[in-house]
Amino acid sequence: MAHSTGLQHVVIVGGGVAGALAARSLSKKLDPSRHTLTLINSRPCFIHLTASARMVVTPEGQLEDRAIVPLDRLFQHGIGTLKVGRVTSIVETGPGRGGVVVLEDGERTPYSILILALGNSWPGPLHFPDSVQDLRAHINEWRSRFERSRHVVIVGGGAVGIETAGEVKHQWPDKHVTLVHSESMLLNDAYPEKYRMALERRVRAGGINVVLEDKVTTLPEGTIGVTTTRGIHLADADLVVQAYGARPSTELIATLDREAITPQGHVRVSKNLELPDHPGVFAAGDIIDWPEQKQAHKAVEHVPVVVTNALSYLEGKPLRAEYKGSPETIVIPVGKDGGAGLVDIVGGIRVVVGDWIVRNVKAKDLSVDRARETLGYKR
Repeated sequence: MAHSTGLQHVVIVGGGVAGALAARSLSKKLDPSRHTLTLINSRPCFIHLTASARMVVTPEGQLEDRAIVPLDRLFQHGIGTLKVGRVTSIVETGPGRGGVVVLEDGERTPYSILILALGNSWPGPLHFPDSVQDLRAHINEWRSRFERSRHVVIVGGGAVGIETAGEVKHQWPDKHVTLVHSESMLLNDAYPEKYRMALERRVRAGGINVVLEDKVTTLPEGTIGVTTTRGIHLADADLVVQAYGARPSTELIATLDREAITPQGHVRVSKNLELPDHPGVFAAGDIIDWPEQKQAHKAVEHVPVVVTNALSYLEGKPLRAEYKGSPETIVIPVGKDGGAGLVDIVGGIRVVVGDWIVRNVKAKDLSVDRARETLGYKR
């Protein structure tokens, strides 16, 4: 939709992996004489979540100085504006006719195309505040909690829980660490048993106590001792960390169309990553309803589909790019020295890899420099 200025307005809400990369890509491709590009994000920076488990556990390396990346170098070719704020509602003029997004302070930003990249919301250490000052205080508070504790119990044996347990044990080898997971093996059945068993062996070899097919339903605060639902009493546990329960941040989308949200909270999309019944509104990243694990590298693969179709939509052309998904792969460090990974060699053939590859691919530097370079910060 062309507004009164004659310009077409591209608005992206959310500055995580999908939103930031879409903004950077579009800033290279849009014509500033015909288009505006606005990224609206609740904070003025990008958080490299791949580094988050280590960042909240230890001050070693001062990761917050590098894994929290300002968005001031994101745009290229003189097009692009960053607005820091929270969008509270979407008001569509009509299907395919654009609309406005309304910010918390009442500001209304028009869009011809809307890209929603709202991400997940995590509890516990990864529940990051918006302001940089509060964000740094949050990180320091969790570091203090981990350091003060004698026995850390991490509830949730997915990637976040495993990586957090590994970081704690690596930093303090004599500290007791217990990982509690509700399933019979770590992770979930998106991954083959061979890999899940290899990962469990690596976790146990690192001195981490693993409790499977069990839960901790009440997370105590400020007390010592915790009992699992199966009756295992960890008497000296003095820090219980929730590492499960990430939820898609799709409340905003319900202001546009409640029927677009699944019972699990994800947003329905077509193969073009466009919302059904809402031409010109696209979604990417963790929020989309797609049968795949929610990972940063999946969000990266969503971006070219959304960008290509956004450009086609602006030109009045059919949407041709389709998202086809990809094999489930993952690399999980258990501390800085190794871990276990499941990688795709060719044609969907996946193999389990061990310490050397995990250390060099991810564990050693957590891809921080690569992420910064992607956002416009040269090494």
